[in-house]
Amino acid sequence: QGELVESGGGSVQAGGSLRLSCTPADFDWRHNCMAWFRQAPGKEREGVAAIRISVGSTIYADSVKGRFTISRDKPKNTVFLQLNSLKPEDTAMYYCAGDSRVCLGDNWWGTYSYWGQGTQVTVSS
Repeated sequence: QGELVESGGGSVQAGGSLRLSCTPADFDWRHNCMAWFRQAPGKEREGVAAIRISVGSTIYADSVKGRFTISRDKPKNTVFLQLNSLKPEDTAMYYCAGDSRVCLGDNWWGTYSYWGQGTQVTVSS
């Protein structure tokens, strides 16, 4: 099935870096649209970065532009989120999401069919 598995979270100091990875639990399951969302305690879930696997086009939330980079390794069927210049406000649970069609429309933060369990990112000041 298309469920996803994240890894790479952790605790860092402000200014540090982390790299998150996301792979389908079933390696042969491939999503055309992959995204990272995050949710901090008491806040709504927000889209962070998304990528259209077939062509590599990407979008980012304004709050992370220039600091985060989403990329994909097609042979390894893995999507990465490189987090640089981390700030305490980046602290959240980060979720990977996948879908076949959402990134073919205008709203790349729309409804994704498959999700991971999340990986915690904690940034201390």
